[in-house]
Amino acid sequence: MTPRFYAAAGPAYLAALLAADTQVGYGGQLALGGLTWIVLAVALRPLAPLARAQALGVVAFATIGEVTGSLVWGVYHYRLHNLPLFIPPAHGVVYLSGVALTRVVPARRLVAVAAAGSVAWALAGLTVLPRLDVGGAIGVPLLCLFLWRSRARATYAGVFLVVGALELYGTSIGTWRWARTIPGLGIADGNPPSGVASGYVWFDVMALLLAPTLVAATRWRAPLHGRTVET
Repeated sequence: MTPRFYAAAGPAYLAALLAADTQVGYGGQLALGGLTWIVLAVALRPLAPLARAQALGVVAFATIGEVTGSLVWGVYHYRLHNLPLFIPPAHGVVYLSGVALTRVVPARRLVAVAAAGSVAWALAGLTVLPRLDVGGAIGVPLLCLFLWRSRARATYAGVFLVVGALELYGTSIGTWRWARTIPGLGIADGNPPSGVASGYVWFDVMALLLAPTLVAATRWRAPLHGRTVET
């Protein structure tokens, strides 16, 4: 299957997943979670070890972020006020969709669209959108910094575009909702906030940094003729 297929199929699956979630209860969410883990496993299978480690790293860091941001801090909450089982693997699908997008669209064009879109969204949230979005605007400069300086800027741009589309869609159908103000800070926040993708940048940054170390660690000791030897 080509990158073009993954760039289209990943977001399409995620959109269908979010729509299905609005029609089910806790049991249905468990089923959607199991299905999404299978989808992620199938998508990871043909990838090189480093790419798999990066995607799984995003899943791990994003899950920590979800628990902190939603269940502990209350910056946003899901429809049933829980963390649906499909959310962790869905983060992996989001990341792989963003990476696939970088194989389809030239890097400079992708970065330019992401940067322009994030800045326009932030300005709209401060001026014309129905809900004032100061919190989101604070996160946009961080995203733009990574789009400007990082060697992985195309990946961050691709993920931003996927995340932005899914955030707008997910909040519009009620799968989750962002608080009007950031709890404990009182800063006005959008639904969704324009800078939400900056959080995804941190997930990606950490995963990209740690993935080579994790892959190297798994290769450090390898079985040979029933014995463990250093490689």
